[in-house]
Amino acid sequence: MTVTSKPDTSQAPRSAPKDPQRQRSLSTVFGYIAMVLVLLMIGLPLFWILVTSFKERGDIYVQPVTWWPGSFRPENYTEATTEVPFFTYLRNSVIITSIVASIKFVLGVLSAYGLVFLRFPGKNIVFLVIIAALMVPNQITVISNYSLISELGWRNTFQGIIIPLAGVAFGTFLMRNHFLSLPAEIIEAARMDGAGPFRLLFRVVLPLSGPTMVAFAIITIVNEWNEYLWPFLMSDDSSVAPLPVGLTLLQNSEGYTNWGAVMAATILTILPILVVFLALQRHMIKGLTSGAVKG
Repeated sequence: MTVTSKPDTSQAPRSAPKDPQRQRSLSTVFGYIAMVLVLLMIGLPLFWILVTSFKERGDIYVQPVTWWPGSFRPENYTEATTEVPFFTYLRNSVIITSIVASIKFVLGVLSAYGLVFLRFPGKNIVFLVIIAALMVPNQITVISNYSLISELGWRNTFQGIIIPLAGVAFGTFLMRNHFLSLPAEIIEAARMDGAGPFRLLFRVVLPLSGPTMVAFAIITIVNEWNEYLWPFLMSDDSSVAPLPVGLTLLQNSEGYTNWGAVMAATILTILPILVVFLALQRHMIKGLTSGAVKG
């Protein structure tokens, strides 16, 4: 008698191997789709502001919406700089941004250096306090800061606007993480050569931290240039009010909103900081990713 063996069906059939080339292609496609969506979300409002800044007043309210002006009206830019003291607001923005950014930059670098390279009791507690400060929204401290500045008689002054904005929690956190990623061999070699704290900072640490410092500076400048709430509460007139506050006054001039002039002023406000950002964006990206990959 012949015995016929049955095929072994106890094992499940193997699935077809996945094509890595196809997976990479799908990832690339979804990546480009996401990039285009993000670009549209960011670019369309900016394009709308730019187009509206050249529109006639009647074209702004026309239905359906037109994405290109029927006739260009560059006079909107003249009105933006004459209906309100635009250049006074610009001067105030430059003063406030320059001073606040400089204070934040210096204090952020020095405090991060102390937390990484110096030894003192309670260093970890200080860092925890800095982390806690990052988690507290600025709006929570507005009332207490307003009361203190008012008691000091600093309302409608530059120091009343600048001093409460000079916190350095983010900068300290960013620079500390970067300093921790610096090669320990270089730091130890400098110390063995007799480098003191200041020589180590200026001759070794800072030259190795250029991209991160540029990123820190750009982020700080952009944030301070666009700061609105605190300067709005502290300023009573154009003598100390920055550009974001001036734009709101432009909206209410003459009892109505001239949106063409408002959009023109918005473009003029964005332009300086946009030029700085585009010129230094490569250094910013390199600085933000510094220390993410160790070779």
